[in-house]
Amino acid sequence: MPENFHKVMALAELKEGGMRDCVIGGREVVVCRTKDGLYALDNICTHALARMSEGRLRGVRLICPLHGASFDVRDGKVLGAPATRPLACHAVRVVDDTVEVSLAPAVDRPPAL
Repeated sequence: MPENFHKVMALAELKEGGMRDCVIGGREVVVCRTKDGLYALDNICTHALARMSEGRLRGVRLICPLHGASFDVRDGKVLGAPATRPLACHAVRVVDDTVEVSLAPAVDRPPAL
């Protein structure tokens, strides 16, 4: 099954500690850049439907702007209530200094960079 990567931004547009939202096939995704690399997750909080890209990124912790639920950008796991369901993670890679994201699950893949 092809991975269908989509170009979403130039790598230079996303500094370490930053995040940026994009839409792929109608699905909202947030790309986060940590000191360890790039990660892509669903942009909508599983608790209250807020956009995660409007929240904060602290290390690998992505914090929802609405109620403060937090998630690990590396695997989408819940790190703090009130959320109980993880965020879906997506495959991300860098090709020719362009960040590309696939909606294919990012299972057992190292971070891009």
